[in-house]
Amino acid sequence: MATKSETVVVLGATGQQGGATARALVKDGWRVRALVRDPSSAKARELEAAGVELVRGDMGDRASLDRAVAGAYGVFSIQPSSPQQHYGVTDDDEVRFGTSIADAAKAAGVEHFVYTSVLGLRAGTGVGHFESKWRIEEHVRTSGLRATIVRPGTFMELLLEPHFGLRPGGLQFFVHPDQSMQFIAGEDIGVLAARVFADPRTHVGTTLELAGDSLTGNALAEKISRATGTSITYSRFPPEVLEANPLLRKLVKMIDDGWAAESADIPALRRLAPGLLTFDSWLERGGAAALRERLAA
Repeated sequence: MATKSETVVVLGATGQQGGATARALVKDGWRVRALVRDPSSAKARELEAAGVELVRGDMGDRASLDRAVAGAYGVFSIQPSSPQQHYGVTDDDEVRFGTSIADAAKAAGVEHFVYTSVLGLRAGTGVGHFESKWRIEEHVRTSGLRATIVRPGTFMELLLEPHFGLRPGGLQFFVHPDQSMQFIAGEDIGVLAARVFADPRTHVGTTLELAGDSLTGNALAEKISRATGTSITYSRFPPEVLEANPLLRKLVKMIDDGWAAESADIPALRRLAPGLLTFDSWLERGGAAALRERLAA
């Protein structure tokens, strides 16, 4: 059993999931080491100020991964994916990065490896950045690592992305108006990952689906309307949008086929992390203000 004086290495610590995990682990008393490409960046300096040890490295450089995980108890593994165009990675790059850190962790004798994937994942989706995650999952499962796979649902923060589906007067999203979809606040991924590291006896060898709320399209629009003081109506992405975006079309079909429908056991997750945010509490914690700013842009 780990003690909180031991070190957990966090990949992607300057991003949303990795950053949330690093902060939650520090808050829980762990020593945290972050692999960063540029220790002088603003986000890296924020981590260092919060008590995180910075190690310069690159996911594509196995030697730097070996240095980062040396002597560590745990690793939180996340990789950039092809839809995140600013990273300039391919699906094969994601697999290479994900399998390499798993191999480095295995070679270093890491005792608990946590890989973050996507809610309800299964083989044969036909979606490149899901297939890459499935390949990494399979590698982790067969690696011999003492591992946990966590699978977050749709981020509540996705609604803040420019040019996505929210606009003045309307919201277009993946589900039908009366169809449910599970969501999670980005910071809660970190909270739940920290709970997983704290209890390896329960979580090693398991896959944990993560969500904090389940909402229909209509409920989503109603809550946004109330929180922002703006009338928002809901509709699913129209056929012309889906026709022009093959990836979006595949994701919508997966949802219609039952992918990720209520995959996470939210009551059980609330017992694990009682402060898990609902969409209403996410709105109260700053989401509403961010949405108002988004609508005014």
